[in-house]
Amino acid sequence: MQSYQEFLDLSVGFPQDGFDIIDDELYFHDLNLMEMIETYGTPLRFTYLPIISKKIQQAKILFQTAMLKYNYRGTYKYCYCTKSSHFKHIVEEALKNDIHLETSSAFDMPMIDALERQGKVTKDITVICNGFKTYQYKQYIVDMLHDGFHNIIPVLDNKEEFNMYDDEVELNEPCNLGIRIAAEEQPDSQFYTSRLGIRMEDVIDFYNSKIVDNPHFKVKLLHFFINSGISDTPYYWNELEKYVTLYCKFKKINPDLDTLDIGGGMPFKDSLVHDFDYEYMVNEIVNRIKQICAHHEVVEPDIITEFGKYTVAEASGILYKVLGRKQQNDREKWLMLDGSFITNLPDVWALNQKYILLPINNWDSEYERVNLGGITCDGQDYYNQEAHMNSVFMPKTRKVQYLGFFHTGAYQEVLSGYGGIHHCLLPSPKHVLVRRNRDETFNYEVFGEEQNSKQVMKLLGYQS
Repeated sequence: MQSYQEFLDLSVGFPQDGFDIIDDELYFHDLNLMEMIETYGTPLRFTYLPIISKKIQQAKILFQTAMLKYNYRGTYKYCYCTKSSHFKHIVEEALKNDIHLETSSAFDMPMIDALERQGKVTKDITVICNGFKTYQYKQYIVDMLHDGFHNIIPVLDNKEEFNMYDDEVELNEPCNLGIRIAAEEQPDSQFYTSRLGIRMEDVIDFYNSKIVDNPHFKVKLLHFFINSGISDTPYYWNELEKYVTLYCKFKKINPDLDTLDIGGGMPFKDSLVHDFDYEYMVNEIVNRIKQICAHHEVVEPDIITEFGKYTVAEASGILYKVLGRKQQNDREKWLMLDGSFITNLPDVWALNQKYILLPINNWDSEYERVNLGGITCDGQDYYNQEAHMNSVFMPKTRKVQYLGFFHTGAYQEVLSGYGGIHHCLLPSPKHVLVRRNRDETFNYEVFGEEQNSKQVMKLLGYQS
């Protein structure tokens, strides 16, 4: 019978970019994963920070190349969507690449203020402030505008939001605003229109009634987000055309408008058969925007993107040990792991999200079909299906087996509740950060130790 390595190579082609097999063990971007396991144990969450810079540079090059190709007269600005992962090590790595930030809630603002005080950003940074804003969020925006963050752009999510800025903002120069369009949802959605943003047919009327004669504000940016993400589908292209057309109509009555924020949604590699054509999509987006603007005789806008998952997902993974094997009937074999999908990778449970799953060792062994079980007492704590097949296969062995889920860096740490209380009181796993030294060796830093029982008991009120 074939080995697991031969089976995977015939199924999807392997090794692949970022993954290699050396001496029967898996390496991730040259990282020796078995060595990490032997050093730090499992379950182990890790983040390889150089991937973040690599992804940002790839996107910037794609947009710049497309703009040159089509003689596009606008500029491109990469904003990192902070809600994907707010951790300092993530944001600081992203900021090494001359980028800007997009925020979604109140506490983003003191985070940016702290980064400025530490010298990681300047007050010139562009900050796109999205979301339905609480009073505190709006107050932070006003305070930071007054403190000299002159490129903060509040994106109006509703008409009433403007009232506070109108009452509170006092600057020597007009304050730049954005308006978010309430996009139409996908055909299979339960809703027709996004709960976020101002209705498309109300945008220009709102501008004419509230802002056009107000010398203290300019509407500089029009924002939309298509919930399907960036995808080569009739739905995506139809929505893009509608919103660019609205930009053109709006531009004709508002000369200050010069920027189109096309949101996020650039996919990340979530399976071994991922074949998204990034170059084609970026070229097509840039070309279509230019063509629509030419048709309406409007200068093409500067483009902003807000990539979150794309930026951080592929930098991280989580490693597990198989604690036990259970044959529950003649067809179903379970590998029980020393962690939980519900608590460590909540999108697996909540959204049926798939990640790249690979064994760390025993690649020369035969393979078998298995189900993976988390350690909680919850019937939904399992993983039994890959993105490219309706089953999970692992090496067939009685040896100690380790496995890993990869490209898990977006949302999972935050949704898991870092350092908090988890389902069945499972502890937060140890988290290791990995950087590259100048001589190409690796630098390891323990960001967070595995949560202990005393910390959990204190959170629950059992200890003072």
